[in-house]
Amino acid sequence: MKKHEVIVFKPYPVKVGQKLHINGGPRNGDWEVIGVSDRKVKLRCPVSLREFEWNRFCYFVEERSGVDWPQEKEQVV
Repeated sequence: MKKHEVIVFKPYPVKVGQKLHINGGPRNGDWEVIGVSDRKVKLRCPVSLREFEWNRFCYFVEERSGVDWPQEKEQVV
């Protein structure tokens, strides 16, 4: 199989109390994690103190070289 450069997205395991900074997009800015479930994350703005609950959206991203793509079977990379 031919090798490619692949960008890998993994859900980030956020925890209550963590401080986040999001660069870009509609959620741009600083946030504190105040709640986490399997499907939702609840964040509070430290400036306005407004709270929002969204589907989990935080991902850790890395770029890898020399990866088989597409993958034949689901595999942990």
